[in-house]
Amino acid sequence: MVAVQLLITKPIDGNPATAANGGTIGIAAAIRYQVLAWHKASNTHGGTAIKSPPSERPNGAFVAFLRDPDGNRLTARTQPTRRMSRVIERTSSA
Repeated sequence: MVAVQLLITKPIDGNPATAANGGTIGIAAAIRYQVLAWHKASNTHGGTAIKSPPSERPNGAFVAFLRDPDGNRLTARTQPTRRMSRVIERTSSA
């Protein structure tokens, strides 16, 4: 069974939600090839690549971002393959 989530929140910058502010539609991909095919097809049909080219993130997820012709921000990504550990530095006050 695949878990599906839909989260709707207000934009964190406090401005009204618009196509360009406050929303990203995410698409789950099983493999890297699906992300690349989605990105290529989207660009061919009026989408505009944003951020960096499709790439692997430090956690192993392969990710692509674009805007559709209406300005909506979209992403396709695979599941992470590596667990990232967080390093927390503590400072002491003297």
